[in-house]
Amino acid sequence: MTYKNIVFLVLFLTSFFCTSQTVREESPPKAQNVILLIGDGTGLSQISSAFFFKETSPNYARFKSIGLINTASSREDITDSAAGATAFASGVKTYNGAIGVADDSTEVKTLVEIASKQHIKTGVISTSSIQHATPASFYAHVLNRGLYEDISADMVTSDIDFFAGGGIKYFNKREDGKNLLDDLKTKGFGIDTSALGDFEGIKQYSKMGYLLAENHMEPAAKGRGNFLSKATELSIAFLSKDVDHSNFLVMIEGSQIDWGGHANDADYLISELIDFDDAIGKALDFAEKDGNTLVIVTADHETGGFTLSATQKTSEEGKSYSDYSEITGTFSTNGHSATLIPVFAYGPGSEAFSGIYENTEIFHKILEATNWSNKD
Repeated sequence: MTYKNIVFLVLFLTSFFCTSQTVREESPPKAQNVILLIGDGTGLSQISSAFFFKETSPNYARFKSIGLINTASSREDITDSAAGATAFASGVKTYNGAIGVADDSTEVKTLVEIASKQHIKTGVISTSSIQHATPASFYAHVLNRGLYEDISADMVTSDIDFFAGGGIKYFNKREDGKNLLDDLKTKGFGIDTSALGDFEGIKQYSKMGYLLAENHMEPAAKGRGNFLSKATELSIAFLSKDVDHSNFLVMIEGSQIDWGGHANDADYLISELIDFDDAIGKALDFAEKDGNTLVIVTADHETGGFTLSATQKTSEEGKSYSDYSEITGTFSTNGHSATLIPVFAYGPGSEAFSGIYENTEIFHKILEATNWSNKD
């Protein structure tokens, strides 16, 4: 065999084995379930507070894939919750105040609508009213976030299978005199207005709704207790109960972290952040056992310009100084800020959430990480 023939044979065999190896490589597994947790108003300093003030190890520390998002809305550098949540739910930038509509006011398809058409069960949970901007953006389409009665009507016609939060008065004490709770029951919902139950007590229903306050839920430190953690566990059990259609998408919002920021109340903010971190733990516990669940934790924006500052003290000589051994939560604004927001991800497809990108990419990365499709 000539030298030229030997070289040709080696090149051929190398090409063959490389091609065979490429063919044998399997695509990474797709996520079958998605748990999206949104800490409203939660920036890096809010998250950092858990590492100083929580008595147990923060669940944020359990993530390996971490990224950052730019949260600007379509018309403003600083977003509100409506535009921020619509970016997550539908993958479009829109104006502040918009719920499930684009900048030109046309309706945009939400993750709930996309997943439901593929027999994926869906749910929303919030410590505010269920009609508030963040949860509403996943099932409603209105021009202004303040149209709570219209948002409630959209809940009735939506594909949501489970919800928990406040806002009962927008269903049964409406200006139009309608009682939409009756319409929800007609659709197969079990409705509880007293307290979260257990799975055994609700598993017979095809859909389940909890409305536990006239408007918003109480703060965690003033009577709400472990609602968010318990609702997280209950939603997972309920949405995955049907053997033939056990896959699910659920959005879980820690609403009142934002309210602590608006009030410049560090104690309020930190207690809500710790409560939200407990819910993250429940989601991660399930995902670690299940192996097919993608958990994403992020925020729509930061609120309050919150900072973990050294405590300012006065010496015996009357001089002011910063005590670096003691932390105090301080604020720079009563509103939102434009700071980049962290994204944490765990499970199949979580690697894609690393890096720096626009908030709309959360939507597209979820679709890429799952077998779901944005096609009619």
